[in-house]
Amino acid sequence: MTAAPEKIVHEGLRLDHDPGRQRYSLWHGATYVGFLGYALDDGVATLQHTIISEAYGRRGYARALVTLVLDRLRGEGVKIVPECSYVQDYLTRYPEYEDLLA
Repeated sequence: MTAAPEKIVHEGLRLDHDPGRQRYSLWHGATYVGFLGYALDDGVATLQHTIISEAYGRRGYARALVTLVLDRLRGEGVKIVPECSYVQDYLTRYPEYEDLLA
């Protein structure tokens, strides 16, 4: 079995949370890269979609975004329901996050 790729391969990433729009946005320096949308209900976040700008696709940004969001949700004691197919695949590659499943 091959090792899972490193979760975050970029320096200078920033995660912004916009609860009004129910999304976490990923920035690389001053550049907007993409977002992860969710719905929160009674301490459970349904992770709905992960969208990365086309110019940044297939370069590890989605993986970094999901890692940062899951780490933040874990720190806040929030459980997840992964509707997003990317998040579902991520959880298969990184089973250390399975404790977050609602």
